[in-house]
Amino acid sequence: MNKVKVSLAWSGGKDSAFALWSLLKDERYEVVSLHTTFGEESRRVGLHGIHEDLIQQQAESIGLPLDKLFYPASQTNAAYEKVMSGYLKELKKRGVSHIAFGDIFLEDLKKYREDQLRGMGMECVFPLWGNDTKSLLEEFLGHGFKTLVCAADAALFEENQVGKVLSLELVQNAKKPIDPCGENGEFHTFCYEGPIFQKPVDFDLGETISKAYKFKTDDGVEHSKKFWFKELKDFVQ
Repeated sequence: MNKVKVSLAWSGGKDSAFALWSLLKDERYEVVSLHTTFGEESRRVGLHGIHEDLIQQQAESIGLPLDKLFYPASQTNAAYEKVMSGYLKELKKRGVSHIAFGDIFLEDLKKYREDQLRGMGMECVFPLWGNDTKSLLEEFLGHGFKTLVCAADAALFEENQVGKVLSLELVQNAKKPIDPCGENGEFHTFCYEGPIFQKPVDFDLGETISKAYKFKTDDGVEHSKKFWFKELKDFVQ
């Protein structure tokens, strides 16, 4: 049977790591590459804040090629969509017909991804979709994955909780009830050890910094949200 060729959207966090692990066990698919989007100026992954050097180190330990996509800062998704459109065209030339994501239950995000790929004649794969998030986290940790909280909503987490290894206890100790996998954006993680890696990813913990983001809701009201970020430094350098 010819396997379906897949490229996985790789954020460096637990959901993309567990999605990859699920795909590698699925005989229907052949994961041929990882791809990660970075800010053009920061060279970091969106709200994870992880530098490309550590993402590259993850990919090398996994043993899959990493395609790096850079896009300029923008108030809309236009720059991101332009970069992704060009990349999807390149993937089609390579014979890749499917893109995999680690999304779990956000319907609007799933639809956005499906619409984007449908326009390119490609399809989405969601290995974790519809699973109970508490059970997913328990299974993730039970299989020996290790990941730390690299960014977190300051309204939900204390400064000293960022940089800690993710556990059920850490999630339960948030200031307010949150989704166990942070699917609503409560926190983001960096996965550094587990069954998908040939060896653990080496890094040093740096300082914790805070950043505030402004955004508008559908009713036009402007809001501000503060996030903690733990600086992770490439141990190799």
